[in-house]
Amino acid sequence: MAAYAGTIQTLTDRAALMKESMQKTQSITDNMAAILGSFDHRLSALETAMRPTQLKTHSIRRAHENIDKTLKSAEGILSQFDLSRKAEAKLLRGPHEDLESYLEAVDQLRSIVRFFSGKKGIKSSIGVVNHANNLIGKAVIKLEEELRQLLALYSKPVEPDRLFDCLPNSMRPSTGGSPRDGESNGKKASEQQNKETVVYQLPTLIPAKLLPLLHEIAEQMIQAGHQQTVMNIYREARSSALEQTLRKLGVERLGKEDVQKMQWEVLEAKIGNWIHYMRIAVKLLFAGEKKVCDAIFVGHDTLRDQCFADVTANSVSVLLSFGEAIAKSKRSPEKLFVLLDMYEIMRELQTEIDIIFGSKFCVEMRESSVNLTKRLAQTAQETFGDFEEAVEKDATKTAVLDGTVHPLTSYVINYVKFLFDYHSTLQQLFREFDDGDAEKHLASITTRIMQALQSNLDGKSKQYKDPALTQLFLMNNVHYIVRSVRRSEAKDLLGDDWVQIHRRVVQQHANQYKRIAWSKILQCLSIQGASQPSDVAGVSRQMVKDRFKNFNLLFEEIHQRQSQWTVPDSELRESLRLAVAEVLLPAYRSFIRRFGPMIEGGKNPQKYIRYTPEDLERMLAEFFEGKTWNEPRR
Repeated sequence: MAAYAGTIQTLTDRAALMKESMQKTQSITDNMAAILGSFDHRLSALETAMRPTQLKTHSIRRAHENIDKTLKSAEGILSQFDLSRKAEAKLLRGPHEDLESYLEAVDQLRSIVRFFSGKKGIKSSIGVVNHANNLIGKAVIKLEEELRQLLALYSKPVEPDRLFDCLPNSMRPSTGGSPRDGESNGKKASEQQNKETVVYQLPTLIPAKLLPLLHEIAEQMIQAGHQQTVMNIYREARSSALEQTLRKLGVERLGKEDVQKMQWEVLEAKIGNWIHYMRIAVKLLFAGEKKVCDAIFVGHDTLRDQCFADVTANSVSVLLSFGEAIAKSKRSPEKLFVLLDMYEIMRELQTEIDIIFGSKFCVEMRESSVNLTKRLAQTAQETFGDFEEAVEKDATKTAVLDGTVHPLTSYVINYVKFLFDYHSTLQQLFREFDDGDAEKHLASITTRIMQALQSNLDGKSKQYKDPALTQLFLMNNVHYIVRSVRRSEAKDLLGDDWVQIHRRVVQQHANQYKRIAWSKILQCLSIQGASQPSDVAGVSRQMVKDRFKNFNLLFEEIHQRQSQWTVPDSELRESLRLAVAEVLLPAYRSFIRRFGPMIEGGKNPQKYIRYTPEDLERMLAEFFEGKTWNEPRR
């Protein structure tokens, strides 16, 4: 209990001490608050006293800042006046002395106009802007004349030799030759492109260093609202240069009537040149004009495209009009190959034409190009069909007296062989109008042409009065056809079966020739009833004499006539001689052996036995040589 009482007492003492401490702390706090309150009053009084000074200092600082800004603004305005005077001085000297500085001066004036246009509060700004705009207007007039003079000075026609130097080596004409001479070593330049790296070097139509200046002049005029003037000046200069270049090259505007009046040799040469001109025009001239136009009218796509279209429109029209005239002219077999050449070049260039003339302003030119390609394809296909009919109905009376290969045969075969130089082109041509198998189409037409030729030859063979010569003529011609087909791509198209069938036809005509030409003379060497070599009973000496006499007459007649006939193929000629010898010589030897003794013992045996077998063999070697004899032909 005593311990509890002691604890209470201790707690009471501590509480008393804490209360006393808190009272002292409160007293200190009150004193500090009083002191701080005194400070706050003093500071407030001090601030009140200093406020006028602070306001004055702030006003002075702001005044200095405004003065600095005003001075800087004045300095900027004065510098613009200075720049304006300098720009005006440059403009007064004109663009000829220093075109770049002149253009910079115009740019500077435009900058000054923009500067003062934003300074509405400055009284003199309107006058400055008006003065600058007047200077710009006068400068643009001088730039217009400068643009006209520069384009006239540098828009000269390109000489043909310079254009030829831009072509790949394989396409360049020989010295003094025509443009198409460059293609003489190969069938066509388009084929050569597949065999070598073809490089076309664009000609320099306007010096590269001049293009940026022309661009700047055009830009200044466009900003001044003279866009139409720029177009007119550019179109006049560049279109004239382009048209003169093509004329120097040899391009001329020819219509259907002009084409119809020309002799074929002249027209063929012009077509060959036109193909070359098209390649030069598209790959060099039009591409070069596009490059120049793009450089001068950077940032003005519509203006650029319209200017290019205007510059090239007439030249494109002149070139394509000749192609149209050929496509619309009267069809003839010899035109097929030039039509295919023209079709090839148009297809070769079509992708580039689509790119170069890709804008909406060139739609007509693109469509004209596509239409010409299709028209050439159509005319070529129709000409191909005409050829088949012409072969079948050919009624030329050209006489082939010696039974050799008829000119029609060699013409048709050469025609077909040339066609296979255009194998891929023909396939593409057939696909223009038919989605079927182009190879089968070509095979079908080739087969029909061969059939038409053979049908015509059958008719021509009936002109011969000698049926043996009829067979020789057919043998020669069919053999020529078969041999030519076997040596060309036509073999793959017509097939081995066709070749084998017609080889048998050749043999059939050869057999028919032997039967018709030699059956009668062989009858002279056969005496009825004397079937055995020793069987000469009942055969009179006179009968034998008559047989020898008739044999001699017939053989001499055949030798005389058939030595003038021709078998042009040496292998066929030797084969035919051998076939005759294999029939004639054994029969003759046998006849002499059996009946010769009946004559040899009589008077003048050489009168009847005029030839030895060796003589006949030697004379047979003279057959089918096409010799000309003094005696009239029989």
